[in-house]
Amino acid sequence: MNIDLIFKIAGIGIIVAVLNPILTKAGRDEQATLVTVAGLIIAMLVIAGEIRDLFGTLRSLFG
Repeated sequence: MNIDLIFKIAGIGIIVAVLNPILTKAGRDEQATLVTVAGLIIAMLVIAGEIRDLFGTLRSLFG
């Protein structure tokens, strides 16, 4: 398993976890929600790329 993938996702989570309370306390709840959603989308795109590679490997293995 690629450890860089875990670090990328953890980095995204840490950034979101820091920015969300800062924006919430500043009274910018909408921006805090957008940061959370953007972090989720970025993490899903990273994971989707890895899943695509997995299916490509499986296809070449069995195809």
